[in-house]
Amino acid sequence: MWEVAVITDAAAAGATLDPIRARLLAELVQPGSASSLAARIGQPRQKVNYHLRELERHGLLELVVERRKGNMTERVLQATASSYVISPAALAAVEPDPARSPDRLSARWLLAVGARLVRDVGTLITGATKAGQRVATYALDGEVRFATAHDRAAFAEELTNAVSGLVAKYHDEKVADGRAYRVVVAVHPSIPQTASDDIKVTETAAKDRKES
Repeated sequence: MWEVAVITDAAAAGATLDPIRARLLAELVQPGSASSLAARIGQPRQKVNYHLRELERHGLLELVVERRKGNMTERVLQATASSYVISPAALAAVEPDPARSPDRLSARWLLAVGARLVRDVGTLITGATKAGQRVATYALDGEVRFATAHDRAAFAEELTNAVSGLVAKYHDEKVADGRAYRVVVAVHPSIPQTASDDIKVTETAAKDRKES
């Protein structure tokens, strides 16, 4: 089982959006059968069986074992991953394009860049899995608390200069067998993790607009 799997097929993405199927995927982090799942989620076994077949058809479940129980064959299934991300490639006709209106200070442009990141890394993971190889990646995740909007702007400028300097230092157009890597650095307000998240997120966005 993978920790995270990226869904690129529109039909598979649609299958996960059904509330019952999403619940089944969550339950099947551990192997289970239609009978055990039906009792767990309070749905008829026949209905659970139908949803399991659909999830399996889209490659979201895999068979662990088949075993005889009386006159029946019980199929034990497990999710192919413990969590899933739907790639923008599943909505190829309307996926965001960061090249359309690049703006380092636009939250919507950041969202478009993030969507491209999910799409590209998902494609790399799929190809690497088929080839039995690993993908060379790196991620840095942290949090910084700014005292003022001026400090935030100064940080963004210094970060831009630092990353630009590193890119200029290591970028080499001439080497024949070099491999290109995309560099993405994102800074955004932290989302509070409390019961009043929605209110605080709205207040944070309003405060940022006022300070900018």
